[in-house]
Amino acid sequence: MANSYYKALDAISVSEIQALGIPPAVAEKLHKDVADILTAVASPADTWAHISKRVLHPDLPFPFHQMMYYGCFKDFGPDPPAWLPDPDSARLTNVGQLLERRGKELLGSKYSDPITCFSDFQEFSVANPEVYWKTVLDELSISFSVPPECILRENPSYPGGQWFPGACVNPAKNCLGLSCKRALNDEVIKWRDEGNDDSPVSSMTLEELRKEIWLVAYALDTLGLDRGSSIAIDMPMNVKSVVIYLAIVLAGYVVVSIADSFAPSEISTRLKISAARAIFTQVVFSSSFYCFLAS
Repeated sequence: MANSYYKALDAISVSEIQALGIPPAVAEKLHKDVADILTAVASPADTWAHISKRVLHPDLPFPFHQMMYYGCFKDFGPDPPAWLPDPDSARLTNVGQLLERRGKELLGSKYSDPITCFSDFQEFSVANPEVYWKTVLDELSISFSVPPECILRENPSYPGGQWFPGACVNPAKNCLGLSCKRALNDEVIKWRDEGNDDSPVSSMTLEELRKEIWLVAYALDTLGLDRGSSIAIDMPMNVKSVVIYLAIVLAGYVVVSIADSFAPSEISTRLKISAARAIFTQVVFSSSFYCFLAS
Protein backbone atom coordinates (compact mmCIF):
# COMPACT_ATOMS: atom_id res chain seq x y z
CA MET A 1 0.00 0.00 0.00
CA ALA A 2 1.53 3.29 -1.10
CA ASN A 3 0.03 5.24 1.80
CA SER A 4 1.94 3.06 4.30
CA TYR A 5 5.19 4.69 3.15
CA TYR A 6 3.98 8.19 3.95
CA LYS A 7 3.48 9.99 7.24
CA ALA A 8 0.12 11.29 8.39
CA LEU A 9 -0.31 14.99 7.66
CA ASP A 10 0.02 16.04 11.29
CA ALA A 11 3.39 14.25 11.51
CA ILE A 12 5.01 15.99 8.52
CA SER A 13 7.66 18.61 9.36
CA VAL A 14 8.74 21.75 7.54
CA SER A 15 12.15 20.20 6.82
CA GLU A 16 10.51 17.21 5.11
CA ILE A 17 8.57 19.55 2.85
CA GLN A 18 11.78 21.47 2.17
CA ALA A 19 13.58 18.25 1.25
CA LEU A 20 11.29 17.92 -1.77
CA GLY A 21 12.96 20.96 -3.35
CA ILE A 22 10.58 23.57 -1.97
CA PRO A 23 12.13 26.87 -0.77
CA PRO A 24 12.17 27.38 3.05
CA ALA A 25 9.70 30.28 3.11
CA VAL A 26 7.25 28.42 0.86
CA ALA A 27 7.65 25.24 2.93
CA GLU A 28 6.85 27.19 6.11
CA LYS A 29 3.68 28.60 4.59
CA LEU A 30 2.56 25.23 3.20
CA HIS A 31 3.10 23.61 6.60
CA LYS A 32 1.05 26.32 8.32
CA ASP A 33 -1.76 26.09 5.74
CA VAL A 34 -1.99 22.31 6.24
CA ALA A 35 -1.98 22.72 10.03
CA ASP A 36 -4.82 25.27 9.82
CA ILE A 37 -6.87 22.88 7.68
CA LEU A 38 -6.30 19.98 10.10
CA THR A 39 -7.51 22.17 12.96
CA ALA A 40 -10.71 23.14 11.15
CA VAL A 41 -11.63 19.91 9.33
CA ALA A 42 -12.15 16.36 10.60
CA SER A 43 -12.80 13.84 7.82
CA PRO A 44 -10.14 12.78 5.27
CA ALA A 45 -12.48 13.64 2.39
CA ASP A 46 -13.06 17.19 3.63
CA THR A 47 -9.37 17.58 4.45
CA TRP A 48 -8.38 16.56 0.92
CA ALA A 49 -10.98 18.90 -0.59
CA HIS A 50 -9.49 21.85 1.33
CA ILE A 51 -5.88 20.87 0.57
CA SER A 52 -6.68 20.48 -3.14
CA LYS A 53 -8.16 23.98 -3.29
CA ARG A 54 -6.00 25.93 -0.82
CA VAL A 55 -2.58 24.26 -0.82
CA LEU A 56 -1.84 22.35 -4.02
CA HIS A 57 -1.09 23.89 -7.41
CA PRO A 58 0.80 22.71 -10.54
CA ASP A 59 4.00 24.61 -9.68
CA LEU A 60 4.62 22.48 -6.60
CA PRO A 61 6.68 19.29 -7.17
CA PHE A 62 4.67 16.11 -7.69
CA PRO A 63 6.26 14.34 -4.68
CA PHE A 64 4.66 17.03 -2.49
CA HIS A 65 1.26 16.25 -4.03
CA GLN A 66 1.87 12.59 -3.18
CA MET A 67 2.93 13.49 0.36
CA MET A 68 -0.31 15.43 0.87
CA TYR A 69 -2.56 12.83 -0.76
CA TYR A 70 -1.23 9.73 0.99
CA GLY A 71 -0.78 11.63 4.24
CA CYS A 72 -4.41 12.71 4.12
CA PHE A 73 -5.64 9.14 3.52
CA LYS A 74 -3.04 7.45 5.74
CA ASP A 75 -5.63 5.45 7.70
CA PHE A 76 -8.25 5.21 4.98
CA GLY A 77 -7.46 1.68 3.79
CA PRO A 78 -5.97 0.08 0.68
CA ASP A 79 -8.00 2.07 -1.88
CA PRO A 80 -8.16 5.79 -1.08
CA PRO A 81 -10.28 7.80 -3.54
CA ALA A 82 -8.41 9.32 -6.47
CA TRP A 83 -11.06 12.01 -6.91
CA LEU A 84 -13.92 13.35 -4.83
CA PRO A 85 -16.83 15.31 -6.33
CA ASP A 86 -17.42 18.83 -5.17
CA PRO A 87 -20.55 18.80 -2.95
CA ASP A 88 -22.15 21.74 -4.77
CA SER A 89 -21.52 20.15 -8.17
CA ALA A 90 -22.85 16.80 -6.91
CA ARG A 91 -26.11 18.45 -5.87
CA LEU A 92 -26.58 19.74 -9.43
CA THR A 93 -26.46 16.25 -10.98
CA ASN A 94 -29.71 14.43 -11.77
CA VAL A 95 -29.24 11.95 -8.94
CA GLY A 96 -28.14 14.76 -6.61
CA GLN A 97 -31.29 16.77 -7.27
CA LEU A 98 -33.45 13.68 -6.84
CA LEU A 99 -31.85 12.89 -3.48
CA GLU A 100 -32.12 16.50 -2.35
CA ARG A 101 -35.87 16.37 -2.95
CA ARG A 102 -36.71 12.80 -1.98
CA GLY A 103 -33.71 11.41 -0.12
CA LYS A 104 -35.42 11.32 3.27
CA GLU A 105 -38.57 9.84 1.77
CA LEU A 106 -36.62 7.01 0.10
CA LEU A 107 -33.82 6.39 2.61
CA GLY A 108 -35.39 7.59 5.85
CA SER A 109 -33.05 8.51 8.70
CA LYS A 110 -30.04 7.22 6.72
CA TYR A 111 -30.15 10.22 4.41
CA SER A 112 -27.78 13.13 4.98
CA ASP A 113 -26.51 14.39 1.60
CA PRO A 114 -26.17 13.11 -2.01
CA ILE A 115 -22.47 12.19 -1.80
CA THR A 116 -22.50 10.46 1.58
CA CYS A 117 -25.67 8.52 0.78
CA PHE A 118 -24.97 7.61 -2.84
CA SER A 119 -24.00 4.01 -1.94
CA ASP A 120 -27.10 3.70 0.25
CA PHE A 121 -29.22 4.85 -2.68
CA GLN A 122 -27.57 2.31 -4.99
CA GLU A 123 -28.32 -0.47 -2.49
CA PHE A 124 -31.90 0.81 -2.20
CA SER A 125 -32.32 0.64 -6.00
CA VAL A 126 -31.29 -3.03 -6.03
CA ALA A 127 -33.39 -4.02 -3.02
CA ASN A 128 -36.49 -2.05 -4.11
CA PRO A 129 -36.66 -2.13 -7.93
CA GLU A 130 -40.40 -1.37 -8.03
CA VAL A 131 -40.07 1.83 -5.98
CA TYR A 132 -36.78 2.88 -7.59
CA TRP A 133 -37.88 2.51 -11.21
CA LYS A 134 -41.25 4.16 -10.62
CA THR A 135 -39.31 7.07 -9.11
CA VAL A 136 -36.96 7.24 -12.12
CA LEU A 137 -39.83 7.07 -14.62
CA ASP A 138 -41.59 9.88 -12.76
CA GLU A 139 -38.41 11.98 -12.76
CA LEU A 140 -38.02 11.49 -16.52
CA SER A 141 -41.73 12.17 -17.14
CA ILE A 142 -42.00 8.90 -19.08
CA SER A 143 -45.52 7.68 -19.70
CA PHE A 144 -46.60 4.36 -21.18
CA SER A 145 -49.18 3.86 -23.90
CA VAL A 146 -49.78 0.50 -22.18
CA PRO A 147 -48.50 0.37 -18.57
CA PRO A 148 -46.24 -2.55 -17.54
CA GLU A 149 -47.73 -5.38 -15.52
CA CYS A 150 -44.84 -4.91 -13.09
CA ILE A 151 -41.30 -3.52 -13.10
CA LEU A 152 -39.37 -6.80 -13.00
CA ARG A 153 -40.73 -10.31 -13.41
CA GLU A 154 -38.50 -13.23 -12.48
CA ASN A 155 -38.70 -15.89 -15.17
CA PRO A 156 -36.42 -18.92 -15.58
CA SER A 157 -36.86 -18.67 -19.35
CA TYR A 158 -35.39 -15.14 -19.29
CA PRO A 159 -32.00 -14.89 -17.52
CA GLY A 160 -32.01 -11.63 -15.59
CA GLY A 161 -35.81 -11.49 -15.64
CA GLN A 162 -38.29 -9.55 -17.77
CA TRP A 163 -38.24 -5.78 -17.38
CA PHE A 164 -41.52 -3.86 -17.79
CA PRO A 165 -43.42 -6.88 -19.19
CA GLY A 166 -46.44 -6.00 -21.33
CA ALA A 167 -45.50 -2.33 -21.58
CA CYS A 168 -45.82 -0.19 -24.70
CA VAL A 169 -44.03 3.17 -24.90
CA ASN A 170 -43.92 5.85 -27.58
CA PRO A 171 -40.49 7.58 -27.46
CA ALA A 172 -41.63 10.41 -29.74
CA LYS A 173 -44.61 11.21 -27.52
CA ASN A 174 -42.43 11.23 -24.40
CA CYS A 175 -39.68 13.34 -25.97
CA LEU A 176 -41.87 15.87 -27.76
CA GLY A 177 -44.82 16.30 -25.41
CA LEU A 178 -45.28 19.27 -23.10
CA SER A 179 -45.53 18.77 -19.35
CA CYS A 180 -45.28 20.67 -16.10
CA LYS A 181 -41.52 20.01 -16.26
CA ARG A 182 -40.98 21.02 -19.89
CA ALA A 183 -41.93 24.05 -22.01
CA LEU A 184 -41.38 24.85 -25.70
CA ASN A 185 -38.43 27.16 -25.00
CA ASP A 186 -36.60 24.64 -22.78
CA GLU A 187 -33.29 23.29 -24.07
CA VAL A 188 -33.74 19.57 -24.74
CA ILE A 189 -30.53 18.68 -26.63
CA LYS A 190 -26.97 19.90 -26.13
CA TRP A 191 -24.08 18.73 -28.27
CA ARG A 192 -20.73 19.56 -29.81
CA ASP A 193 -19.96 18.20 -33.27
CA GLU A 194 -17.14 15.67 -33.47
CA GLY A 195 -13.83 17.27 -34.43
CA ASN A 196 -14.94 20.73 -33.28
CA ASP A 197 -13.72 20.55 -29.69
CA ASP A 198 -12.95 24.28 -29.56
CA SER A 199 -16.33 25.40 -30.87
CA PRO A 200 -19.17 26.47 -28.54
CA VAL A 201 -21.65 23.87 -27.32
CA SER A 202 -24.73 23.80 -29.55
CA SER A 203 -28.25 23.46 -28.21
CA MET A 204 -31.81 22.99 -29.43
CA THR A 205 -35.06 23.95 -27.75
CA LEU A 206 -38.09 21.70 -27.68
CA GLU A 207 -39.82 23.93 -30.23
CA GLU A 208 -36.82 23.72 -32.61
CA LEU A 209 -36.58 19.95 -32.15
CA ARG A 210 -40.28 19.53 -32.92
CA LYS A 211 -39.94 21.49 -36.17
CA GLU A 212 -36.92 19.42 -37.29
CA ILE A 213 -38.69 16.15 -36.50
CA TRP A 214 -41.96 17.12 -38.17
CA LEU A 215 -40.05 18.11 -41.31
CA VAL A 216 -38.50 14.64 -41.57
CA ALA A 217 -41.73 12.87 -40.56
CA TYR A 218 -43.73 14.65 -43.28
CA ALA A 219 -41.01 13.80 -45.82
CA LEU A 220 -41.30 10.12 -44.85
CA ASP A 221 -45.04 10.25 -45.51
CA THR A 222 -44.33 11.14 -49.14
CA LEU A 223 -42.51 7.81 -49.65
CA GLY A 224 -45.80 5.91 -49.63
CA LEU A 225 -44.62 3.21 -47.21
CA ASP A 226 -47.10 1.14 -45.21
CA ARG A 227 -47.39 2.06 -41.53
CA GLY A 228 -45.21 -0.27 -39.47
CA SER A 229 -42.58 -0.60 -42.21
CA SER A 230 -38.96 -0.79 -41.04
CA ILE A 231 -36.64 2.14 -41.75
CA ALA A 232 -32.93 1.84 -40.96
CA ILE A 233 -30.51 4.46 -39.63
CA ASP A 234 -26.83 3.92 -40.44
CA MET A 235 -25.27 7.12 -39.13
CA PRO A 236 -22.95 8.44 -36.42
CA MET A 237 -24.68 9.24 -33.13
CA ASN A 238 -25.26 12.95 -33.65
CA VAL A 239 -28.14 15.39 -33.40
CA LYS A 240 -29.36 14.53 -36.92
CA SER A 241 -29.66 10.84 -36.05
CA VAL A 242 -31.72 11.76 -32.97
CA VAL A 243 -34.07 13.84 -35.13
CA ILE A 244 -34.39 11.02 -37.68
CA TYR A 245 -34.99 8.37 -35.00
CA LEU A 246 -37.85 10.31 -33.42
CA ALA A 247 -39.29 11.26 -36.82
CA ILE A 248 -39.47 7.60 -37.86
CA VAL A 249 -41.32 6.72 -34.65
CA LEU A 250 -43.61 9.76 -34.90
CA ALA A 251 -44.55 8.85 -38.47
CA GLY A 252 -45.55 5.34 -37.41
CA TYR A 253 -42.61 3.30 -38.66
CA VAL A 254 -40.15 0.91 -37.00
CA VAL A 255 -36.55 2.02 -36.42
CA VAL A 256 -33.69 -0.32 -37.34
CA SER A 257 -30.53 1.02 -35.67
CA ILE A 258 -27.25 0.08 -37.38
CA ALA A 259 -23.86 1.04 -35.94
CA ASP A 260 -21.98 3.28 -38.38
CA SER A 261 -18.84 1.20 -37.76
CA PHE A 262 -20.32 -1.92 -39.39
CA ALA A 263 -18.84 -3.31 -42.61
CA PRO A 264 -21.04 -3.26 -45.75
CA SER A 265 -21.76 -7.00 -45.46
CA GLU A 266 -22.98 -6.57 -41.86
CA ILE A 267 -25.15 -3.62 -42.84
CA SER A 268 -26.63 -5.71 -45.66
CA THR A 269 -27.38 -8.57 -43.26
CA ARG A 270 -29.29 -6.31 -40.88
CA LEU A 271 -31.25 -4.72 -43.69
CA LYS A 272 -32.33 -8.15 -44.94
CA ILE A 273 -33.22 -9.47 -41.47
CA SER A 274 -35.32 -6.39 -40.67
CA ALA A 275 -36.83 -6.15 -44.18
CA ALA A 276 -36.06 -2.42 -44.08
CA ARG A 277 -37.85 -0.44 -46.79
CA ALA A 278 -35.58 2.61 -46.54
CA ILE A 279 -32.31 3.66 -44.93
CA PHE A 280 -30.92 6.97 -43.69
CA THR A 281 -27.16 7.47 -44.03
CA GLN A 282 -24.64 10.30 -44.03
CA VAL A 283 -21.62 11.11 -46.18
CA VAL A 284 -18.61 11.27 -43.86
CA PHE A 285 -17.19 14.47 -45.36
CA SER A 286 -20.53 16.24 -45.46
CA SER A 287 -23.11 17.32 -42.91
CA SER A 288 -25.91 16.26 -45.27
CA PHE A 289 -27.89 13.07 -44.71
CA TYR A 290 -29.79 10.98 -47.23
CA CYS A 291 -32.71 8.57 -47.26
CA PHE A 292 -32.64 5.74 -49.81
CA LEU A 293 -35.61 3.52 -50.63
CA ALA A 294 -35.05 -0.21 -50.85
CA SER A 295 -35.50 -1.66 -54.31
